[in-house]
Amino acid sequence: MTDVVIEKKGHVAIVKIEHMKAMNALSTDMYAQLEEAFDEVGKMDDVYAVVLTGSSRENPKNGKVTHSFVAGADIAQMSTMTVEEGKAFGNDSNRVCWKIENFKRPVIAAINGFCLGGGCELAMSCDIRLASENALFGQPEVGLGITPGCGGTQRLARIVGLGKAKELIYTARGNYSAQDALAMGLVNYVYPLENLLDEAVKLAEEIAAQAPIAVALCKEAINVGMQTDLNSALKLEGNIFGECFATEDQKYGMAYFLDKNKEKPAKEFKNK
Repeated sequence: MTDVVIEKKGHVAIVKIEHMKAMNALSTDMYAQLEEAFDEVGKMDDVYAVVLTGSSRENPKNGKVTHSFVAGADIAQMSTMTVEEGKAFGNDSNRVCWKIENFKRPVIAAINGFCLGGGCELAMSCDIRLASENALFGQPEVGLGITPGCGGTQRLARIVGLGKAKELIYTARGNYSAQDALAMGLVNYVYPLENLLDEAVKLAEEIAAQAPIAVALCKEAINVGMQTDLNSALKLEGNIFGECFATEDQKYGMAYFLDKNKEKPAKEFKNK
């Protein structure tokens, strides 16, 4: 990986996209690097939450700094694609986003600037989204003669509702602000740029302090349950709830709660 960097802070992994010469645009190679990065993080048994973020660059001529989560897909690469190549690109990008959406640990997107097209779709595959005040959102694909190809026509409607999703996609606007995104439910919180990553890590650490198996099972129950009817989803939830009682974390967590003198050391789950 040359354009994706992994940093570890305690039980949190930070995956940072650093391909600012193309505004972190998602090419076939960039998707491959993201997939490799999450495969690497998946091997880290002591990582219980992940933060995915972008990077920045300074223009040497005027000193202006540009920030980007992901400004979209690589238009230069896509411009010459055949039908079959387009399908393959869409399938590859969807596979990576599906991997992130179903990653065994919660993934928080720290959106630090441009979040357009494929970047917005990448962010939507994360569990929770935080944005900096300067972030910009949109699905501008129809203005390029294509459709969203990495979940935009599906995840967006599930997150912000049908009408708002159609507005974003049909108009190809790329100027929805962080406050717009907050109002429509696309992001959870908005922070000053300088505080964004710290706030994302703080939230990740709060999640990582809980019972990791229980958190992972909650993610599974929510993701699978949202794709089925309520009755089936409740049965799934009941079964997953029962599975928790085979873990050491359940025994420890409840024993700690019931210990009125709190003579045990500070709560630390075993992830078993």
